[in-house]
Amino acid sequence: MRSKDYGPDVLAESRRRPAPPRVVDAEVDLVVECSDTGFCGAVVAVEKDAVTLEDRFGKRRAFALSPAGFLLDGERVTLVRPAGAGRPIAATRTASGSVPVVGHAARVAQASRIYVEGRHDAELVEKVWGHDLRVEGVVVEQLDGVDVLPDAVAAFRPGPGRRLGVLVDHLVAGTKESRIAAAVRSPHVLVVGHPYVDVWQAVRPQLLGLDAWPDVPRGLPWKEGVCAAAGWPAASPADLAAAWRRILAAVTTYADLDPALLGRVEELIDFVTAP
Repeated sequence: MRSKDYGPDVLAESRRRPAPPRVVDAEVDLVVECSDTGFCGAVVAVEKDAVTLEDRFGKRRAFALSPAGFLLDGERVTLVRPAGAGRPIAATRTASGSVPVVGHAARVAQASRIYVEGRHDAELVEKVWGHDLRVEGVVVEQLDGVDVLPDAVAAFRPGPGRRLGVLVDHLVAGTKESRIAAAVRSPHVLVVGHPYVDVWQAVRPQLLGLDAWPDVPRGLPWKEGVCAAAGWPAASPADLAAAWRRILAAVTTYADLDPALLGRVEELIDFVTAP
């Protein structure tokens, strides 16, 4: 029986797909919020694949122009580079999107530090945030695995004016990494992480000719599985080192990284440089 009030299908409305997020030009001075990190600020720079926001305290952060990645007056939107925009301002910015400090004098390293799990993490952070860290006098050190973190924190002796920020791989609920992180956190120790099995996944796979990072079956070595799926040699440590050099060489700016890593590294830098 057909209802004259509801039409032929009373569930048709509920089955309609939600409308896609509105597309908004990332015009300078437009105020938006990153839906992933909650960082709110005005647009001060826009490139092909990224936008830089500045908050009311003058802090700037760079974010990838991901679909539905921002909130405008509470509405989820997709920011795009305005049509007809000129050349990107990357040449006047550091790889992290910050304004370069020209001619700054070398400074003594701060007592505060940032720890990362391994060499690849350290090299990626240096390539994108190296200028910023040198200006601030912040040293990045590698741990060679999260298992040594409790001993490393104890040896560091964090306290007022001596903060420690830690970036952990695969920091998700219920894992060994999450338990270790919870055990060492304090007002002077900030542990943040990304969800990737390895920091390789923080690099946009399209830069390497991949549609997505391969899904490696559980129980198989992850890096070797990635190389095999991508058609790269993986028979020796030298092959894996060459694969990482290929990945790192593809990174030129923050826009080449996933926002989940961008926000975490910026958070650590803010923490260890806070007055």
